[in-house]
Amino acid sequence: MNLASIFDDHPHDRTALVSGGDRITYGQLSHDAATHRGVLVELGLQPGDRVAVLCGTNRRFVTAWFGIIGAGLVAVPLNPLSPAAEIERELLAVGARAVIVGPAGVAALESIDRSALPNLEFVLRPAGVELEGSLDLDARREATEPLPVVDGNEDDPAVMLFTSGTAGAPKTAMLTHGNLASNLRQSLGLGGKVMRPDDVVLGVVPLFHIMGLNAVLNMSLLVGATLVLQERFDPMTVFQTVAEERITVMLGPPTMWSALSQIDVVPDSALSTLRVALSGSAMLPDRVTEEILGRFGVRVLERYGLTEASSTVCMACEDDVPVGSVGRPLPGLEMRVVDATGADVDVVEPGEIWVRGPNVFSGYFNDPEATAAALDADGWLHTGDVAVLDDDGYVYLVDRIKDLIIVSGFNVFPAEVERALLTYPGVREAAAVGVAHPHTGESVKAFVVVEQEGLIEEDELIEWCAGELARYKCPTKVDFVDEIPTGFGGKILRRSLAE
Repeated sequence: MNLASIFDDHPHDRTALVSGGDRITYGQLSHDAATHRGVLVELGLQPGDRVAVLCGTNRRFVTAWFGIIGAGLVAVPLNPLSPAAEIERELLAVGARAVIVGPAGVAALESIDRSALPNLEFVLRPAGVELEGSLDLDARREATEPLPVVDGNEDDPAVMLFTSGTAGAPKTAMLTHGNLASNLRQSLGLGGKVMRPDDVVLGVVPLFHIMGLNAVLNMSLLVGATLVLQERFDPMTVFQTVAEERITVMLGPPTMWSALSQIDVVPDSALSTLRVALSGSAMLPDRVTEEILGRFGVRVLERYGLTEASSTVCMACEDDVPVGSVGRPLPGLEMRVVDATGADVDVVEPGEIWVRGPNVFSGYFNDPEATAAALDADGWLHTGDVAVLDDDGYVYLVDRIKDLIIVSGFNVFPAEVERALLTYPGVREAAAVGVAHPHTGESVKAFVVVEQEGLIEEDELIEWCAGELARYKCPTKVDFVDEIPTGFGGKILRRSLAE
C-alpha cells in the first residue's frame, strides 16, 4: 500500500483544494503529485531517502507531500518560519538528501551553512525565486513525465515529525504508511460527526503538525471533501472564508476557538454553515466552549491525540458528549489509564494514558533509548498524558506527567489551577507552573492574561482560588502578562514560564 493513493478513485473534476485563490481538482492534484514523483526519482533519490518540506499551508506543501511519499521516499515536514539554526539542526538530524522549499522557507534556507549538511544534495524551489545552488522545481516538473505511485508495504516509513515526545527535548517520530492510514480508518469508524465527501473543510492548522497533516489534509482527501487552505490564522479572515466557501468542517487548537470567541463585529450567524467544529492539541477551556455555543450556536467538540499515535486517540463526535470530555477512544485501538505501577486505575481516578494499536508509531529515529522509554515490550505507548475515565467511558484530560507540581508531597496538576483561574470574570488566559519553595519543595505560581489591565488584583485571584481548590493547590504568586507562550498545537509552554 501507499498512502499517496488515497484519492485515486475520486471524480477527477471534483475540487480537492482551494489555495490562494486557486481551485485544484482531484485530477490536477493527482497529476501534480505524479510530476513531483518523476522529478525526485530522476534525481536519483531512492526509497527510504529523507526529503524535507519547507512550505507554508498551501498547494505546494500538498503536492510535495504526496509526491514524496508516493515515490517511496520519507517526508520531513518542517516549520518554514523556524530560525535557520533550528532548521539546520533538523536537516542534519534526519540526514535529508533533498529539500523542497516554498517562498515561506527561502529566507531561512539562505542562511543555512549547507557545507554542514553532508547528506544534502538537492534544493528544489519554485520558479521565479532566487536561491543559490537550487534547482527550479516547476521547470523540471513541466519537462518530466508523471510517475505512478510506487507500491509498498504498510511498514514502510512515510514521515518523520519533530516532537517533544512523551518528555524532554525534541525527537524525531517515525510514522509508517500503515500508521497514518489506520488512524484515518479508526477515526471514520467512530461514526457520528465525521468528515463526508460533501464537506468543505477549512485547513488553518499548519501542515507540518500531525493534526494538520493527518486529521485535516489526509482525512479530507481520503473522503473526497474539498479542503480550503489558509496559510496564516487571522480571525476575521477565518470568518470571511467560512462565509465565502460555506465551510462545514473546522478543526483547530483551543487558541483558535478562543480568538474567534472574542470577535464582536461579526453576526451571530457567522458560523452557521459549520456541521463539525473540533478542537485539539490542548485542553479547551469550558468557558470557550460555552462562549462559542452561546454566541454562534455551534458546539465545539474535543479530540485528543499525539504525534506518536498518528494524531487521534479519542474524539467526541456527538453534541451530547459532556463538556470538557475528549470523547471516547477510537475503535481499532486499545487504551488504558494506569497508575505508576502500570495497573489500571479505578473510574474517575487519574492515571497515565497508554495506547496500543496499528496507529502507534515505530519509534524515534536514531534514538533507541527514547523509543524504549515510550514504547514498552508489549507495544503500549506511554503517552505521559494524565486522564480520568467516567462511568460512561468518556475521557477527560487532566495534564502532563512532566508538568506535575508537588507541594508538600501532594500532587498538583497545573491544568486544574488554570481551570479555576479561567472561571474568574475578566481572566482571558492562565498558566500555572511549579517554582522552588524552601518549606514545601514547590509552590504554585500563576501567569494570567486579563481582558482589561488594572481591574484585577493578585490577591483577588489567590482568594478566588482558595474557594475553588484545596489550599496546597492555590497559587502563592500571580504574575500578570501580555500573553501565555504556546506551541503550534496550542499547548502551554510551561517550561519557558518556569525558567
